[in-house]
Amino acid sequence: MWSDTPRPTAASTSPWCALRWRRSNRRNDGHLPASGYENNYVASTPGSGRFNCPVTGRYLYVGGDLSRAMLNRTGNPVPRSEFRNYLSSGYRDDLARDILAGMTAEQKCIPSRYFYDARGSQLFEEICRLPEYYQTRLELSILHGACGAIMESFGKGDLVELGPGTDLKASKLIDAAPEPEGEGICYIPVDVSESALAAATEGLLRRYPRLRVLGIVGDFTRDLGYIPARGKKLVTFFGGTIGNFTDPAAQRMLRSVAGVMGEDDRFVVGLDMVKPVPVLEAAYNDAAGVTAAFNKNILAVVNRELGADFDPGRFEHRAGFNRDEERIEMHLVASAAMAVGIPALDLHVAFERGETILTEISRKFTRESAGRLFSAAGLTVERWFSDPKEWFALAEVSRAGLG
Repeated sequence: MWSDTPRPTAASTSPWCALRWRRSNRRNDGHLPASGYENNYVASTPGSGRFNCPVTGRYLYVGGDLSRAMLNRTGNPVPRSEFRNYLSSGYRDDLARDILAGMTAEQKCIPSRYFYDARGSQLFEEICRLPEYYQTRLELSILHGACGAIMESFGKGDLVELGPGTDLKASKLIDAAPEPEGEGICYIPVDVSESALAAATEGLLRRYPRLRVLGIVGDFTRDLGYIPARGKKLVTFFGGTIGNFTDPAAQRMLRSVAGVMGEDDRFVVGLDMVKPVPVLEAAYNDAAGVTAAFNKNILAVVNRELGADFDPGRFEHRAGFNRDEERIEMHLVASAAMAVGIPALDLHVAFERGETILTEISRKFTRESAGRLFSAAGLTVERWFSDPKEWFALAEVSRAGLG
């Protein structure tokens, strides 16, 4: 159970997952250093207590109800949950490099990967519940009908989810598995946000007493090599997030997934399809203004990490469909001429009134364009699941020549 404030009794709120620390250079007070967690994971021994969590930097409460934890052959509790952080200081270095490139380009831009700090992840979950945002509802509906077939061929092994968000989609798959209670499945979510991993795993551990979890705090565009090379894998990439990549970047990402797949592995990808423009644009311009807040939050990330002085209130949210590129483009528009300082980069950036920062693209696909993308990355579409209007789809793919 992750918490920012102490709780009255740890045992009463424990997710009863066995957690243990393992690190060679632990400080004398038993707490871990604030950085450099690579290859660490958290776990516990019987009893309850409060510990500094090496994943979140917050307090982790571990309760004493280990009778419901998994047992090894000798009857002793064994860890059900591990978290490994592979971001370390590289995240800030990447951000600095990307912001320097983006703020000095002809079309200023900030990569969309930086939306997802704790606040951004929370806002995105709100977006997924908005009436205008059809993607989540359609994908869940399609997955509900397809999960039985997907899990029948998978059986058991490592269930990998890239950028998990909530646990709704993983739950549908685990519920459809041949064995009950998560038996034989290790859930491996990969995300840059430790808060997103906590949200995605805590409920699953409570719901499925035989499920194991390996949370990887990392960038799924480059850290997939940390996924254990063992047994069978079902990799999932939901939400239409593949559309946030340009074609070359999408091919690189898909090739990296193909590189960790074996002969019997499958990769399930959510694809947002081309559809009427008013429907598309409404999904990115909700009446409640949640998407606008989500868009502006990326400036808060740059301010916090690089000491910049962007004023989000002086930028307006704009999203529209680029028909030529078949993609939604999301921008922040300067409401007046201004200069922004970024001390960490020793950079001052001038904006004209009406000048924009491109913060996200969201490509929309047809069956043909999706097939070309997968083929170029060495992947073959095995099965295609969609809604009656074909507004959204799940493609189940294998490595070309292996599946």
